[in-house]
This record gives sequence, C-alpha cells and structure tokens, in this order.
Amino acid sequence: MRLLALLILLSTLVATSALAQEPAAPTAGEALFVVSGRGYGHGVGMSQYGAYGMATAGYSYDEILAHYYTGTELGRPGRKEVRVLLGEGRRAVSVSSSVPFSAKDGAGVVHELPAGPLVLRAKLALATVDGRVKAVPPLVVRPGKSTPLALDGKQYRGKLEIAPQAGFLRVINITPLESYLEGVVANEMPHTWPLEALKAQAVAARSYAHANLVKGKPFDLYADVRSQVYAGVAGEQPRTTEAVRATAGEGVLYAGKVATTYYSSSSGGRTASALDVFGFDVPYLVSRPDPWDKASPWHSWGPILLGARTVQSKLALDARVLDAAGVVTPSGRLRSFTVQTASGPAKMPAALLRTSLGLRSTWVTIGVLRLDQPADAVVYGSGVRVTGIARGLPAPALASSQSGATWTQVGRFKRETSGVASLVVKPERTLRYRIEVKGAASPPILLRVAPRVQLAQTADGTGLSGTVRPRLLGADVTIERRRGSGWTEVARVDVDKAGSFRAAVAVSPGSYRARVAATEGFVEGVAPVLAVIG
Repeated sequence: MRLLALLILLSTLVATSALAQEPAAPTAGEALFVVSGRGYGHGVGMSQYGAYGMATAGYSYDEILAHYYTGTELGRPGRKEVRVLLGEGRRAVSVSSSVPFSAKDGAGVVHELPAGPLVLRAKLALATVDGRVKAVPPLVVRPGKSTPLALDGKQYRGKLEIAPQAGFLRVINITPLESYLEGVVANEMPHTWPLEALKAQAVAARSYAHANLVKGKPFDLYADVRSQVYAGVAGEQPRTTEAVRATAGEGVLYAGKVATTYYSSSSGGRTASALDVFGFDVPYLVSRPDPWDKASPWHSWGPILLGARTVQSKLALDARVLDAAGVVTPSGRLRSFTVQTASGPAKMPAALLRTSLGLRSTWVTIGVLRLDQPADAVVYGSGVRVTGIARGLPAPALASSQSGATWTQVGRFKRETSGVASLVVKPERTLRYRIEVKGAASPPILLRVAPRVQLAQTADGTGLSGTVRPRLLGADVTIERRRGSGWTEVARVDVDKAGSFRAAVAVSPGSYRARVAATEGFVEGVAPVLAVIG
C-alpha cells in the first residue's frame, strides 16, 4: 500500500514537472509604427515638383504635359465662362466697389448703385441711387468701369450672383474662365518657379476645370480643394498671369475630349496610375517614372514614429492595436491597409490611412516594432526566448537596460519572413528590454528574474537546507509546509555568504517549499516542491 502511494506521488510530480516546462504564452506588447514615405499628394498625373525639375532642365510646357499625361495632345476645349461658389449659408454679405456699380434682379430690372459698400441679407433690400428697393432674386451685381467688385473686402473679377437660400445667402462668382485661372495658378504652384512650369500648371488647371464641372448644382466649381484653390484678385501674381495668358484657351485633350488632368505636389520619383489610387483605369493616367521630382523636399521623408495608442485613437478603433500591414500597388503606393487589433483585423482604404494619420502620401513603408511580455519570471541561470515583431526595418537588435537610462545591445534578432522575431537571452537580474533599429526603438518590457532556489532534507534528517543562486547574502527565506490547499510557514532563515541556508525543522511526511523574498534586481524565488516520504 505504501509503495502504491509512492508511485502515485512520483507520477504526480512528473506530470507537474512536465506542465511547468510549458511556459505560458507572452502578452502582446505595445507596438511602435515607423513610417517612411515618398512624395506629397495622391501622385496621379502631373507632379508639380517634377514639372519644376523638367522646366529647370529646359523642357517646354507642352513636353512637360506630354510626359505626365500619356498619349494626350493640346487643343482648345472652348469654354468661356465659369460659375464659382464663393459662399453659402451666409446671413449677410457686403459687396463693395470704389466706383458706381449696378445690379440686375430676377425680374430683369437694373438697379444703379453708388460707390461704397452694399450690405445684403436674405430679403435683398438695396440702397440704390433712387432709394431703397426690394430686389427680385436672384440678384446679379455687376462691376463698375474697370474696377473689380469686392465680397467682404476680397476682390473678384466678373459678376457676383447673390440668391436667398432658406433664409441665408449663396454667393457665386460669374467670371471668364481665364480670369478664374489667374486667381488659381499662383495658389496651386509657387509663382517664382520657371515660366514653363507655370504654363504647364495653367494648362493643367484649365483642363481640370473643364473636366470637373460640378453636376446638379447652380454653380460649376468650388473655390477650394474640392475643385481648385481660387482666391480671386488677391491670388493673382504677374508671372502666373503671364503663364495663363501665354496659354490662353489651351487644354489637354485625349481622343478629342478634354482630359481630367489630376496633379499633385510631389510624386516621390514615380507617378501613380488612376487605377492604383482611385480604382478606375484611365489610359492617359498611368504610372510614369519621374526623376525630375528629386527637387522636392518631400521626394522622400520620414521616419515618423507612431505609437499604437496614437494609431488606435486617430483611426477610431475600439481595441488595442497590435500590428499592421498594407497591400502595395505596382507604383509603390498602398491600395489598402489592415490593422490587427486585440479584437480582430480592421481593413481600410489607404486614402483613409493617409488622412487619419496625417501622412503626406500613400507611398509609404510601415515598419513595426513590438516586443512581447513573457508571462512568467525567468529562473536565474535559465534562458528564455524573447519574441515580438520587427518588420520592414533593417538590422533589428535586442537591447537591455537596468534603469532605462542607458541601453546595451544584446544581439541581433532571428527573423521569419512574416516579421516575427525572437532571440534567446539569459538575464542575470531583472532587466528592461527593447528592440532597436536606427532612429527608433520599441516600447520596453520588463523581464523579471527570480533566484534559483533548491530545497532538500538534511542528510541527518534533522531539518531542511538549500541553496540560492546567485548568492543573495542576507536574503530572507521562508520555509513552508502544505496544509490542505494552502501553505503554512514552519521556519524563517537568512541566506549565508555561500548562498546557502539551513533550518532546524521537525520534518514529517508531506510537501515543503522555500520562498526567497524579492530583493533588488530579483523577484520572489520559489523552490520546486519537496515531497518527504515517511
């Protein structure tokens, strides 16, 4: 019967030992995203810095346009006038002129107006030279001789149409297309750039306006980035006006129709196709090499460091961000992006990633650094495999630090193609660890180290003794005996200078263990359970 009990006890100890060899899975650490990129803007069509580079190299504006809009030719689209929305939802507006001007209302009545400001509200009451009248909407205000009208102090060429809209006012600038372009080009490209680049911008802006007229609205164009940035007279510059007039009426045509001439600041060295960025194929908007873009300060940029919590907040995700990866198009831009969170993957278009994170383009590489936290402390003298992610960045190394102030590299990671990285370390005390690459480091983890504690019955059977490694002189050792489902203290001793301890204990059959209290550099250490057989 005693032999049977011994066998049962031994089998239990073996099973317990086998389970102890299976470490608990680590907890995913805080990720750091290292973002580097190329270019500024969507990258489709003409690169403005590329146009600058080509013009500086001696290319003409028609050669610049032919490079960026494949298979196109110059022609004359023919539109003479555009209607540009300047504002809506306004309670009141002020229209002024330094000379007498006039207004024609919806009934065809022309009202003569004195020089100075005219304040209008939804009722369209006018102070004319003949007295106050109520105009029939819409009201078209016309400039006096050779003097632009001003809307709230800002001058615009052409006429201003003012119409009530649910108790508010909408203002539209009716102006010649060429006057509109004079107020656009200097806002889209620096007016100090070479004239051939400015001419290319003027023709691209003219074509874009033709091809992107607003549908279903009482106006043709917006005055902001929804169409092109239009600032009226204040946006004009002599050199850009020269470029507009030198190319008057010219547009980019493909197969006899005006082309949608997308443009952006910087291509990063290669333009993107419309298919890559917008999801639809356009024969003249294909990916093209752009070596002239090197003049751009955004030809290449980064790295930008983004913490996981920042990414979670900016992307409005409801769970902690663990990892991220993108699908790359032939031109190098991201088509889509998947963020791995604690609750599962979240896929989003690359354009949303760009706007949410404030990136200059979708031509980005995203490196990921994440070191995972081991679940259990490491026993002194043992090795542990530290794991994490080190993807998209060169030469990741593991570094350690006692205080977090100074760091020492431990070794290079072994990486799988997936980016999962690991390295076996054998720490001699509790240390912080992090992954380091040039210019960045992952948030650190704390790798806890416990002293190695051994417990045995003394040879003469009069007590229990053991060892502690490393030799923690004076460390407090508590010896405990199992009672039911818990443990009861039976002795307390200190570690001597040899790293040993001994306690005079009346040893009876049962289970014993020794616990060494946490000391500087070490967490609590616990000896394997000692089974005493009677």
